[in-house]
Amino acid sequence: MTTPDAPDDDFVTPLTLFSAPEPDDDDEAEGEDELYEHHRIHADKRQELIRLDKFLLNRLQNASRTKIQNAIKAEAVQVNERAAKSNYRVKPGDVITITLPEPPREVGVQPEEMDLDIRYEDESLLMVNKPAGMVVHPAFGHWCGTLVNGLSYHLNNLPTGRNGDIRPGLIHRIDKDTSGLLVIGKTEWAMTHLSQQFFHHTIERTYLALVWGIPKETEGTINVHIGRSLKDRKVQTVFPDADYGKHAVTHYKVLQTFGHVALVQCNLETGRTHQIRVHMKHIGHPLFSDATYGGTKVLYGQRTGAYKAFVEKAFELMPRQALHAKSLGFIHPTTGEQMQFEVELPADFTALLAHWAEFEK
Repeated sequence: MTTPDAPDDDFVTPLTLFSAPEPDDDDEAEGEDELYEHHRIHADKRQELIRLDKFLLNRLQNASRTKIQNAIKAEAVQVNERAAKSNYRVKPGDVITITLPEPPREVGVQPEEMDLDIRYEDESLLMVNKPAGMVVHPAFGHWCGTLVNGLSYHLNNLPTGRNGDIRPGLIHRIDKDTSGLLVIGKTEWAMTHLSQQFFHHTIERTYLALVWGIPKETEGTINVHIGRSLKDRKVQTVFPDADYGKHAVTHYKVLQTFGHVALVQCNLETGRTHQIRVHMKHIGHPLFSDATYGGTKVLYGQRTGAYKAFVEKAFELMPRQALHAKSLGFIHPTTGEQMQFEVELPADFTALLAHWAEFEK
């Protein structure tokens, strides 16, 4: 792969992969997303030889020396597509890329005592099983009762932002009405290392979803760009021609069928907002009970009164999208050990499957 020609003046191109919800967004702005930022810097033709760490410190806002050193140690900094050390001398025409954890939020976080379902914790990270209905991060309309409020109370050694502002160690997030696993970094090093794994798609993420209809192919890959809808900015949509949106890849496998719905396993290669929900709708199989993407009406099956009553009962059992973040696998940032975590389906999802199992009896 060739290195792009350097412009006359050096510049920083921030490819930020997450931004806070805007004031007029509703809580659907909260979604599956990887929380890191990616910068690409072109050194100009007049660049003097300078150590890589000093070069980055001068050009990246809100990036401390420690954060930059951690990124270099985690091989999250590359020069001309190769990992580089701190003492590398930046030369004219070099192209430097760097992946960093999300920068601190500008809003303070009020710690709140909560009964968090923590499945694992050590000095570097913790795994939490988020219930459906809980927003991950404080935002407009949700300043309290979020997962981050609870984490801020539980932990007293989270990485901090400027002026001592608590900065949650979020590496990714999931929808408010999606249940399941999240990994939380407790140190700057852990956040940097885990962010790098998300960036290179080496994190194993498995979701379970109940979808309308039975996919024709029992296994498949959906590779279609996703971005904010041009018609309704509160939802995401696909862009098949790839002129808009971001690269998104979902691998799916049908595990079980129940008449007119199917239990599907989804493995994410990328993590875009509402990725599974949008991709499954794209192939004609919206998630069951997903109000945002058309899953709250009868899409498959007969039109009899008895069947409609059966489906309405199913909606009552699970008045949210049928999506659960079942497992996470990654390399531990400190020990280098391969870690694998899995959580059971929540009660509402289990009850929904049992209800649909009755349909075929």
